[in-house]
Parts: sequence; C-alpha cells; structure tokens
Amino acid sequence: MKISTKGRYGLTIMIELAKRHGEGPTSLKTIAQQHELSEHYLEQLVAPLRNGGLVRSIRGAYGGYVLGHEPSDITAGDIIRILEGPISPVEGIEDEEPAKRELWIRIRDAVKEVLDNTTIEDLASHSDDGESDAYMFYI
Repeated sequence: MKISTKGRYGLTIMIELAKRHGEGPTSLKTIAQQHELSEHYLEQLVAPLRNGGLVRSIRGAYGGYVLGHEPSDITAGDIIRILEGPISPVEGIEDEEPAKRELWIRIRDAVKEVLDNTTIEDLASHSDDGESDAYMFYI
C-alpha cells in the first residue's frame, strides 16, 4: 500500500488542527503557507474529512476549520481510510495462494495496528528537535 499525497497532506491538515486545538478555527491558507502546499488541493482534501466528521468548518471572517473530536480520539487510520480507502498491501488477497495470502494479511494487520494506535495527538505532540535515535556514521 502506497500512501498518496491525499493521505500525507490530510495528515498534515489534521496534525496542524490538533496543534491548535482549543485556540479557535484555523484557515487552510495558514496551513498551506506554513507547509508550502496548494491551498486549493487542501480544500479538496478537507471535504471528505468534514463529511467523515473529523473536522468542522466555521464560517465567517475569522473562520476556518477545527477538529470534530478530541485529538486523542482521532487516529491516523481514521484519516487514511477516509482519504485513501481500505488499508491493504495488495488487491485480491482472497485470490492468493495460502502462503502468500497469510503474508499479505500479516502485513495489512501490522500496518493497521500502527495506524490505529497512533492518534493525531501523538503526532502533534511529537517535537522535531533535530535529534534522532539513529546512529550517525562519518566517512
């Protein structure tokens, strides 16, 4: 399964709304400028998120979008399923021979586990301080 820009940018919208949760509406223009993304494209992505109840729109001069639920109640899986569809590494798993079917199911279940146990609150609170747990090798 390859996550397209729909899923990636949809997560960006939701993370930004989670960072500003409780501060009032945030415009898509603000998010687009901050991440150097197309505001028009974000408008297309926010519609299914709104229809799915993950965001609410606020009208008016100081309007924008707010989360439809608490950040701790919205998972990455919720967002990806709305924007990308069902989570599956390959199509037609049921038609595969048993050994391969078992592999695809295990991969699907592992991806679902990560997405369904990662909330946007987790993602919004993750600080990017430039430090990494990975080793740095110099040549």
